[in-house]
Amino acid sequence: MPQRYVRVKHLQEQIYYGVLLPDRSVKVLDAPPWLGGQTTELTLDPETYQMLAPVAPSKIIAVGKNYQAHAAEMGTSVPEEPLLFLKPPTTIIADTQPIYYPLQSQRVDYEGELAVIIGETTKNCSQAQARNKIWGYTIANDVTARDLQKKDGQWTRAKGFDSFCPLGPWIVRELSAGAKLQTFLNDSPQPRQSALITEMVFSPEVLVSYISQIMTLLPGDVILTGTPQGIGPMAAGDTVRVEIEGIGGLENPVVMASV
Repeated sequence: MPQRYVRVKHLQEQIYYGVLLPDRSVKVLDAPPWLGGQTTELTLDPETYQMLAPVAPSKIIAVGKNYQAHAAEMGTSVPEEPLLFLKPPTTIIADTQPIYYPLQSQRVDYEGELAVIIGETTKNCSQAQARNKIWGYTIANDVTARDLQKKDGQWTRAKGFDSFCPLGPWIVRELSAGAKLQTFLNDSPQPRQSALITEMVFSPEVLVSYISQIMTLLPGDVILTGTPQGIGPMAAGDTVRVEIEGIGGLENPVVMASV
């Protein structure tokens, strides 16, 4: 099993980065791992911490229509260059935390995605250099208010509600090129989305290089690499689970937001 890097909150409210051990205890690091954090003598027992999203980025850069079949289901062709948008960091929630269905929307969709974690300050890097700028990988759900996306003609509101970026549950350093991404709704064994990450139009290395020509990427920043075909609506009471081979699963319930 690959080493799993986590971010947790202790019962006494301290937030730590650490390594998740097989017995679910956490070996605490003295800094975020992409900043060279080293193991300490502190180990947290499973009942003494709450799992958080594995990173607290300065920004989340997302990529639209990065799988050909998904672009087709949206009624468009694949963009000639990566199509970028931003999600605010306040959209991030951890594994098991609820996605809040906003009262302003009549259709909220799941979008399972591979997320890339940046390991060092990156500006104007080449595609060859980009691989060394990627520190690790995790799972994301780019939750989208589809009706508001169509209504607004731009995506900030539709993508930006609190809880619209489930992320986690942990980060791994390496990922097989042939890893499969799948999204499941409720208890159905049949995935709503299923694709190999190699089906991306623009690879993670291409995306990191491209984005770095526009904005400086900082350690811990997150890039959402796009969703495959099979997007669909969720309702309050549903549970959505995104799985990526070699990482694990990210599962969140959907609840109606309060007034």
